[in-house]
Amino acid sequence: MSLMVLFVLMGALALAAALGLLFARNAVYAALFLVLNMLALAVLYLTLGAPFLAMVQITVYAGAVMVLFLFVVMLLGAETLREEGGPIAWQRPLAAILGGVLVGTLSYILFVEATTGKILPPPEDYATPYALSVKLFQDYLLPFEVASVLLLVAMLGALVLVQIERKRRRNDDQTSD
Repeated sequence: MSLMVLFVLMGALALAAALGLLFARNAVYAALFLVLNMLALAVLYLTLGAPFLAMVQITVYAGAVMVLFLFVVMLLGAETLREEGGPIAWQRPLAAILGGVLVGTLSYILFVEATTGKILPPPEDYATPYALSVKLFQDYLLPFEVASVLLLVAMLGALVLVQIERKRRRNDDQTSD
């Protein structure tokens, strides 16, 4: 099997998993579709000659981050989506507009930029651990740390909200008895 065939198959699998994520009515299934998408992206990285990025994709995103997401979803008890209020009215038109912008941008890059030869091949040290670490810890250290603190605060906030809700339910149960 050539790399191009594998690339196209994994791209189709990643697209199908992303669509499964969007249309899943259960949050746990949606998270599992996201794991499948991340694994397909890791294979895409391998076909592009970036094995370090593929392993980081699997260990960090498909492993640690998704376990955290599943833990929070199950802790909050929000496995299924509620139908009470329905979607917010402005979300669907905005999603359609942004999707159109994305498709237009990708089409321009694929058909105009690629055919004119403006897209250059990556340099020799592309996606090596050394090159990534230099970029991450010299150029993007502050955004990296801000993202880690943001994830930590979001997780702690979810835990606090769960505790408040449980305390409220206990108080409601005691007053009804």
